Amino acid sequence: MASKSADIRPGITLACTECKERNYITTKNRRNTPDRLELKKFCPRCGKQTV
Repeated sequence: MASKSADIRPGITLACTECKERNYITTKNRRNTPDRLELKKFCPRCGKQTV
């Protein structure tokens, strides 16, 4: 059985919008941000910052 914190804050992987490589792992709060999460991060494969 999963804990309450794991239900509210699931682990997600962030993928580059250009090359589609999954570079980062983070968590998000389902109550505060039910939509998709878009963060600007550095992609080592592209060599630049992407959303």
